[in-house]
Amino acid sequence: MSPETQASPVRVLLIALLSVFVPVVSLLAQNSSETKPLRFDFSPFAGYRTSMTFPVDPHVTGTNPRVVLDASPSYGFSFGLRLLPNREEDLIEVRWARQDSYLHTEEITPAPPRQRVVLQQFHGDFSHEPYIQDWPKWAKPYVIGSVGATYLSTGSSISFTRFSFGLGGGVRFYPTRHLGFKLQAEWVPVLTDPSVAFVCGAGCLVHVGGNAVSQGEAFAGTFMRF
Repeated sequence: MSPETQASPVRVLLIALLSVFVPVVSLLAQNSSETKPLRFDFSPFAGYRTSMTFPVDPHVTGTNPRVVLDASPSYGFSFGLRLLPNREEDLIEVRWARQDSYLHTEEITPAPPRQRVVLQQFHGDFSHEPYIQDWPKWAKPYVIGSVGATYLSTGSSISFTRFSFGLGGGVRFYPTRHLGFKLQAEWVPVLTDPSVAFVCGAGCLVHVGGNAVSQGEAFAGTFMRF
């Protein structure tokens, strides 16, 4: 029997071993990569914010004069960090959101013209995905609380920054471990104390009162986890 013939079974055995060993090593490496703790999230989003009504103070009894921020689309992004590497359900994020809208008055005579206004919000978000038995792993509900500041500017007439906070929830969808999308809704009150003055036209100045005004936001966004 020639050396080539004798080596043939050895070569076949080596090829068979490699054909089993290489996929196993590759699978183990893939599993190791998939179970590596994820620390960061980046999420751009687009949504819609409801109107926000500022009561005018002082006012005549029996009337309800007010300044209204119109409902309009919003957009922004957030960047998140998981402080505990083994608790991917807890996420701390810094979120920036912007709304381009208009201000108008109601029950004020004569009615001043509408003014363009820009609302920007800077919040720290704290979210948690509670464990729900028999819930699919690819769709996880979460609750969120946030706190920060809201800046509103009408250009040259008025601008102010006030404390704001939020409470809400949503659902995150995970088609893959590193990429997904989410739906979120949140109630976002803004404190207006101390009072704010709006210039509503030539020789017209109104002061909005109250302790807080409410606004809601709902948005959809994607997120990348790494």
